[in-house]
Amino acid sequence: MAPIQIFLLVIVIVLGVGMMYVMITGKERTRRSRSLSVISGQAKSGGVGGLKNDRDKKRADLAKKLKGADSLEKKEKKGTIKDLLMQAGMPHTSPVKFWILAFIFGTITTLLSKYIWGFSGLGLVLVATTLYLGVPRAILKRMVKKRQKIFLKEFPDVLESMMRLLKAGMPIGEAIAMVAREFEGPIAEEMQRVYDEQKVGIPLSEAVMGVAERVPLTEVQMFATGIAIQQQTGSSLSEILQNLASVIRARFRLRRKVDALSSEAKASASIIASLPVLVALGLYFANRPYIMLLFTDGQHLIIGCLVWMSFGVLIMKQMINFKV
Repeated sequence: MAPIQIFLLVIVIVLGVGMMYVMITGKERTRRSRSLSVISGQAKSGGVGGLKNDRDKKRADLAKKLKGADSLEKKEKKGTIKDLLMQAGMPHTSPVKFWILAFIFGTITTLLSKYIWGFSGLGLVLVATTLYLGVPRAILKRMVKKRQKIFLKEFPDVLESMMRLLKAGMPIGEAIAMVAREFEGPIAEEMQRVYDEQKVGIPLSEAVMGVAERVPLTEVQMFATGIAIQQQTGSSLSEILQNLASVIRARFRLRRKVDALSSEAKASASIIASLPVLVALGLYFANRPYIMLLFTDGQHLIIGCLVWMSFGVLIMKQMINFKV
């Protein structure tokens, strides 16, 4: 490729990445400001001088704590490798070990791309960058999402079990230990860690806040905020857990409904994204010399297609990614 073509390709990539970043951050900022306005609207209406009774003070305290949970969520979304390893359930794996494994994976797959598929020049550089930096991080994020999905599926049952144990007269520490023994998977690991931290003297509110850091879900942050408020106000913890379990189940039903309504758009996006690959594969089996000219003499065209298809897939993903 000529230098001017490389320069134009780099400019196009930078502009595309910038557009995607502005779209994602703008959408997230709008969602966060709307949530905070709903949460703290009542507390802000009268200012500090307008807090005339205990209900307003409690409401302001709740808004403050939920703001703290929102800042925690914003911090977790930065997604450092150390945080992602912790959220994926691998706290004992260091980032250095992760990057060593990523380097080995990237080296092997890059050599395969060079000697088997024949990539060279700028195409090999883009492939190697993706394999070294993008693919390992994407796999780690997928592991985090899978763990969070398993955790959230059992979380309402855990809260209801704790609520029944508390109504039966069991202390909160023993209720947490019982839940850790009865359940399995990520929820059992986190509850057992909360119980162990309590035994060494860490307050319950701080222990559950640690769960919110390792599992940065809105439902877990609500649970941690409810526990922190209960520790200060002395309200009924069983009632808080029961209401929280009902809210989480309602959110789960709403999320399933949104997934069902958006399934048609997701299917259309998948078909559009996979169509070029399927057409190229069909041409490979139908007329191999014809399609192989694209890989031997038109590698810059393949690179351009991959770049623009990636931008299109990301844009379609943002259009159909509804937050509940």
